[in-house]
Amino acid sequence: MDHRLCTGALLVGVFLAAGCSSSLYGWHVRTHSSTPVPSFNLMVLSQEPVAIFGALAQPALGGNEIGIDAILAEVVTKVAPHLKVLTPKDTMSRINAGGLADDYVRLRIDALQSGLLSRDPLRKIGTAIGARYGFQPRLTAFTQLMTDRWKVPGFDLRVVQTRSSIVRVALQLWDMQTGELLWASLAEGTLQGEAVAQDPVYFEDAARVTLGSMLADLLNGKTASTYGPLNEFIDQLIQPPQSGRPTNGQPSQSP
Repeated sequence: MDHRLCTGALLVGVFLAAGCSSSLYGWHVRTHSSTPVPSFNLMVLSQEPVAIFGALAQPALGGNEIGIDAILAEVVTKVAPHLKVLTPKDTMSRINAGGLADDYVRLRIDALQSGLLSRDPLRKIGTAIGARYGFQPRLTAFTQLMTDRWKVPGFDLRVVQTRSSIVRVALQLWDMQTGELLWASLAEGTLQGEAVAQDPVYFEDAARVTLGSMLADLLNGKTASTYGPLNEFIDQLIQPPQSGRPTNGQPSQSP
């Protein structure tokens, strides 16, 4: 048998055997956060509900932001279980039941243009849903890449690929009664997988560790941090592979 063919077959066997185990999965998040305003005590969020509004995104990213609010709610319950969270489902239901759908739509349109949640409609919505505080997430960038890392010499056969997702997310915490922006964070998260298996790198997992890192800044009073797999508490937010998970890069919503 040709020496080159033997070498190629051996290498394919080695890499395929490695593909039976879990993919190498790495992630890193870099945050830039403000400090909470001096008049705000974070412990109040364990006593008064904080609502989670639907994520915002510019038209070019439209659709990718769907489900970020649900992911944020799940991450909050794991990272900060002491916080009283009003789920996105309850928030939307109470807004609609209160006849404030039009006010909420205008609030979102204005926020996309200015980055502000206007005080008067914000106060009206907060009163209607019974929440003093509100988280407003925003997706500012999202890309997915796939790069060939190694090919069998002489064959058109990809053996190893690097798959990565990159997200940039902004997160704000508002006082819905005063219209004051209490805290804000901007973070970029990258998630990489390198293996023979065809598993994609999910948007949902990248969003989880990115939002978890931003919340860690809030809870620990940090303003600029770098997080990675060594931060085991955040690392466990990544979901293990499951059958039936979406493969289109969109975040899946909790039932």
